[in-house]
Amino acid sequence: MARPRRLDAQLSERALKSPYEVLGVPPTASVSAIQSAYRTLAKKLHPDLNPGDKTAEERFKEVAAAYDLLSDAEKRKRFDNGEIDASGAEKPQQRYYRDYASADQNHPYADTSGFGDFAEGDDPFAELFRRSQRSRANRRGDDLHYRLAIDFSDSIAGASKRLTLPDGGTLEVKIPAGLVDGQTIRLRGKGAPGIGEGGPGDALIQIDVLPDPRFTRDGDDILLELPVSLSEAVLGGKVRVPTPTGDVTMSVPKGSNTGTTLRLKGKGAPRRGGGHGDELVRLKIVLPRGEDPELTAFVSGWPKGKQFNPREENAS
Repeated sequence: MARPRRLDAQLSERALKSPYEVLGVPPTASVSAIQSAYRTLAKKLHPDLNPGDKTAEERFKEVAAAYDLLSDAEKRKRFDNGEIDASGAEKPQQRYYRDYASADQNHPYADTSGFGDFAEGDDPFAELFRRSQRSRANRRGDDLHYRLAIDFSDSIAGASKRLTLPDGGTLEVKIPAGLVDGQTIRLRGKGAPGIGEGGPGDALIQIDVLPDPRFTRDGDDILLELPVSLSEAVLGGKVRVPTPTGDVTMSVPKGSNTGTTLRLKGKGAPRRGGGHGDELVRLKIVLPRGEDPELTAFVSGWPKGKQFNPREENAS
């Protein structure tokens, strides 16, 4: 015996996970909590970080679709009200006369042909109606909204990324150098198809820059805290320093201290008017782990070191 349509609809609805469940947040979660959960999962499941892992790829698609719904205030409200399901599709609602009329193809008002008399003649109303008919017959496709997570280094240097869409398709996205978190990239003609002579809409891709524990961005400049040894700080020397575009060599002056800030010119983000910002490197002296008898003996016999009080110096 065939199952009732209502039962099929209920089973199909149960098969769709709630977007809150996918992101692991409660229905009362704030916008910032939803965004934080998405970023954590996106960084863990991104296809670029899990090459060949189909399970991670499918989970990434689920997470992206769930965040697309919950990050849109209107979509989230409609989902909470039961107007759309977890995929964003409309749920069956109470049907009215216009619904029954449109379902009957023999009804005189099932399409615009039932209003044909209004489009005849030369009066202003007829002209307006003709324009409305042409507009409906040649409607531009809708813009489609997506999100793409990228590494911090790619946001500074630029990159080409492949965006996996909820339907399994892909889009090639060119990331411009210097892009900032939350910026939107428009891919013209990559949205939903239009009707008649109406062209396709655009794909609007909001970029989420994943945090890098080494770097902090401050406008066009980049901040980095660099550990150095006591010997490097006292005697000076050349050290390797990471930048978003690769390691470089930097000279540490003799007598440097924790908090000493050095500048790598042109190693920051691209500036809108041309050129680049700088990378500011803040030194942090780090001692070897465990007790060092030679260092202990030296400090014990260093009179000036015992006389120096850094707390009084900072206070002055």
